[in-house]
Amino acid sequence: MELMDFRSFWRGTLAVFLWGFAGQAQVIEFESNGLKYDTLTKSGVTIMFAQMPTHVHDYAILQVAISNGSGGPWTIRPEDFTFERKDGRSVRAAAANSVVRNLIAKAGRNDVMHLIETYEQGLYGLTQFKSTNGYDQRRQGYLAVGSSAKLKAAAAASAIALVMTKLSPKESTDGAVFLPLAHKGSLGEGHLVVRAGGETFDFSQ
Repeated sequence: MELMDFRSFWRGTLAVFLWGFAGQAQVIEFESNGLKYDTLTKSGVTIMFAQMPTHVHDYAILQVAISNGSGGPWTIRPEDFTFERKDGRSVRAAAANSVVRNLIAKAGRNDVMHLIETYEQGLYGLTQFKSTNGYDQRRQGYLAVGSSAKLKAAAAASAIALVMTKLSPKESTDGAVFLPLAHKGSLGEGHLVVRAGGETFDFSQ
């Protein structure tokens, strides 16, 4: 086999392999800026997440990014995210408004600011992902808030939390998803499941 034919053969073989791999909706893992991400694509929609190394007021926190590569609109909510534990119990993510209220009432401004710093380090390390409607857009409101510490903490928490978002085709968003923990525990062993847009993204597969 000539060299060019040999190269063409392997390019074709690789393309078939990748097509089959993608068709099975396999979870792909990668590391970026110290965080370990899992990513899964179904029906043109891609969800990726990483567990952040910090807890705030009895919440485990996931950094989440969603990209809509389908042909129609797609709605995502934090309540669509559930962590299925190996012991059979599940932890459903809290709604954004309740998270913001709890963080302001109990966590305090310093905790929220530390969370923002950690989130930004992870987000800006994702050079291959550019959000069209996420934290960078929401933070403009946070920066415009006056000098009141409580107001700044509220605005910062609102900016980082993933909120219900309707994504048009080719749009993307990101945000923090908060999973309530009992008595400052940990999530333990298990996997994430996201049920949204008529699809189930099971990150155990």
